[in-house]
Formats: sequence, C-alpha cells, structure tokens
Amino acid sequence: MHVFIVIVGLLASILLIGVILLQSPKSGSGLTGGIASLGTVQTLGVRRTGDFLSKTTAILAAVVMLLCFIAEFTLPGRAAKSAPESILQQNVPVLPAAPAKPLPSAPVVPALPVK
Repeated sequence: MHVFIVIVGLLASILLIGVILLQSPKSGSGLTGGIASLGTVQTLGVRRTGDFLSKTTAILAAVVMLLCFIAEFTLPGRAAKSAPESILQQNVPVLPAAPAKPLPSAPVVPALPVK
C-alpha cells in the first residue's frame, strides 16, 4: 500500500511540474505560447487555458500534499516499535552491575552562631 501511494505521489508531482511549466508568466512569454499553435486557443481560448492550468495546479498541489501526508502514516513497520531507540542506545554494551560502595561519613560540624 505504501509503495502504491508513493508511486502515485511521484506521478502527481511530475504532472504538477509539467502544469507549472505550461503556465504563462506575467511577462507574457512562456510555454503556453507554443500551445497556441497546437489549436488549444481555438477550443479553449487564451483565458480559459490559463484558468484550466491554474485550477489543475491547485488540485495537483493538494493531491501531492495529501499523498505525502498519507504516505507518512503507511510506512511499513511503523506500528511494530512502541518506543523508538536511537542507534547509540542499541549499540551500548551491557555492563555487569557493580556493588554499591558505602559513602564515607563526614564528621558533623556544628554551625557557628551569627553575630
């Protein structure tokens, strides 16, 4: 399931890149100028092509974000570990417990009175 979601997310992100590259920039020159020669201007019009590409960009961006969010929770082996350990904690050798040494007792000195 995780692999399927990742593959669909990659395809959606590649489509998103293509749709963004097709949009015309504010200066007026862009890859949509080349689309005009293919006949899309006659069927959709220049304004509708821009609206279609803007809506497609928003939808694909939402799909990519949603798939990334879902892919995080479908990682295999995620539920197997309850408390994650770092690599340092896993490689620490187990030392035998040493007997506790009693602390030496210090002589009790009475406090001096404050003058």
